[in-house]
Amino acid sequence: MEAAGNTSRVTIASIAAGGDGVGRVDGLAVFVPRTAPGDVVEARVVARGRFARGRLVRVLEAGTGRTAPRCPHYVHDHCGGCQLQHLDYAAQLDAKRGIVRDAMQRIARRDTPLPEITPSPSPWAYRAKLTLTMRWTPGEAGWTLGLHAHDDPARIFQLRECPITDPAVVAAWQEVQAAADLLPRERELRGAVRRVGPAMAFVLEGGTRWDRAREFARRCPSLHVVRWHPVHDPPVVIQDHRASAAPAAAFEQVNPAVAALLRDTLLQRALAVAPRHAVDAYAGHGETARMLARHAVAVTAIEVDREAARHAAVTLPEGSRVLQGRVEDVIDSALPADVVILNPPRAGVDARVAAALSRPPWPRLVLYVSCDPATLARDVGRLTGYQITHLHAFDMFPQTAHVETLCELTPVNSEAA
Repeated sequence: MEAAGNTSRVTIASIAAGGDGVGRVDGLAVFVPRTAPGDVVEARVVARGRFARGRLVRVLEAGTGRTAPRCPHYVHDHCGGCQLQHLDYAAQLDAKRGIVRDAMQRIARRDTPLPEITPSPSPWAYRAKLTLTMRWTPGEAGWTLGLHAHDDPARIFQLRECPITDPAVVAAWQEVQAAADLLPRERELRGAVRRVGPAMAFVLEGGTRWDRAREFARRCPSLHVVRWHPVHDPPVVIQDHRASAAPAAAFEQVNPAVAALLRDTLLQRALAVAPRHAVDAYAGHGETARMLARHAVAVTAIEVDREAARHAAVTLPEGSRVLQGRVEDVIDSALPADVVILNPPRAGVDARVAAALSRPPWPRLVLYVSCDPATLARDVGRLTGYQITHLHAFDMFPQTAHVETLCELTPVNSEAA
């Protein structure tokens, strides 16, 4: 294969993390976006050392799991928000099970079977949050509010619809788009609309002045909450018309239905060891901690976000507590515990957290919830002295290559727990 790339016939065998189809040409692994297992495709292939990248030219023979994408942006704008709309839902679930197992075997060096997977009750219209890039171009173009193309990350396109997102969230974004003339006149901003219970919240990131913020809020009647995060200053609440005091900026899962199924499974696994004390690391506003506390478990919740930590502190019952700070800085003061729950951001846990959990007295159970199989596998490899006793995937993100995983770990030496 030449450096400039040539056209090759590729048979796609599987889906890799990130959503690309994987085949082989002359013994070299080739990653081809928007292909399906069983596809035979013509692709322009460029070698990149020990692997190759392919650009799909045409499908010669379609695999059994291939289907027509629902979203026109996926086809015409090469939208990078979804990676698997060209697979039917059963094929998506099979691909995600394989992605989780591959990460465990390749990165963690743990021989695991294919995990079970819980599908989303709805593979469409499930997202409670939509984040868009907002780019200003002088002249007639004006504002473009949209997503990036998967094959040209510098390009964004104007988003008209998003079939994986709650229609109420999309409608709120359309209000934002109609009021875009009132936004800070910066070259690029970032905005997110999300549903928080019955309310709709908008968070704008970027800019140094927003003189017309309150006028903007009035022009967007669906928005109960408008927050602004300037470049150099603390966040500003432009308006908050909610009846509830729950924090609007704390992290919440984008698929509430699957998040509830995951929490129920997590609670069941945690209570199975009859814990007296549990640590809920990366606790958010404390929903999981409160669920455990209702079962007479003393919970130490750890959360770095001040607003979320304050909310957790006032809603947890007596006997439980909140440590506000980074998990790696305070984990030692939260141990020992019977159960430790880890639910970190995509980057995974700090090495200091893995080290703290890898020395006695070991918890009887570590429950690790991850949105990235690669960082989960890396951290499982760091948690020395533990064995995987349960691995369960949840399809939190249909139509994308992302997958949520619950990994249950117990000490290899049961007498040490």
